Amino acid sequence: MRTLYPDIQINQDYSLATDDGHRLYIEESGNPAGIPVLFVHGGPGGGCAPTHRRFFNPDKYRIILFDQRGCGRSTPHASLHNNTTSALISDMELIRDHLNIDQWLLFGGSWGSTLSLAYAQAHPDRACGLILRGIFLCRKQDIDWFYQRGASAIFPDFWQDYLEPIPEAEHQDLLSAYYKRLISDNELIRMAAAKAWSVWEGRCSTLDPNPEVVDHFSDPHFALAMARIEAHYFINEAFLKPNQILEDCKHIRSIPTTIVHGRYDMVCPIEQAFALYHQLPQAELHIVRDAGHSAFEPGIIDNLVNATDHFARSLA
Repeated sequence: MRTLYPDIQINQDYSLATDDGHRLYIEESGNPAGIPVLFVHGGPGGGCAPTHRRFFNPDKYRIILFDQRGCGRSTPHASLHNNTTSALISDMELIRDHLNIDQWLLFGGSWGSTLSLAYAQAHPDRACGLILRGIFLCRKQDIDWFYQRGASAIFPDFWQDYLEPIPEAEHQDLLSAYYKRLISDNELIRMAAAKAWSVWEGRCSTLDPNPEVVDHFSDPHFALAMARIEAHYFINEAFLKPNQILEDCKHIRSIPTTIVHGRYDMVCPIEQAFALYHQLPQAELHIVRDAGHSAFEPGIIDNLVNATDHFARSLA
């Protein structure tokens, strides 16, 4: 079974200004003359980490990580101003142009799969391949599954903690109830909601309980950006048309695609990967029988590293 590549240091990093008040954190590592690959993180609002560089052979890839608007080391922190899917797609084009890249491989998981697909559908000539994990189609049914009713039946104990900040009278629309608190002027209310929202996701992300993941999701800096930005996107239906990701697959059927999904993914159930696979006849679908949602489940790592190695050979 494959494991992650060893730790590597960055070659350089940048702070790139947009034309509407955001500054994006970007870093490069690996081989400057290698195949450009863009790591598209999840959330929205999750940010990147040094471990994310390790899915790629540093001798073969020019590894590019960036923190999306409002999260990680991008500023302003947890900002919802001009934070939309189309803005993120424009940011990716801004980065590509700034780095003088013609085409790149996109590697995205969870919300990162959504954004990678939306970007490729908008700019199919710029994507030479897609590696997608934990597919999230961002339909209303997909959002309701995790934040209203669905995963609650699998994790009823964790669900009680998710419900705790919300009065019972508002339980019929938990997304709206959380959003109201996450944009509150009251810092205590904001942070209590952010931690409960983020910890719920962290607890459900792995097949076996993983305290390190939960600790990461409960970190106040991380939780505030993750919860605020996710709720902002989800209450606005991810700024996508209904079923947009599946319907626009017709634009990307010539792009080599690998899909990796855990059989027991409770954050983004596998039905979403299967629906995407049926719209992309060129794609390979790898179902990991002993994995949940996290990119760091052993079987998920194995499949993702095999995929990046395969693309390194085919794109060389």
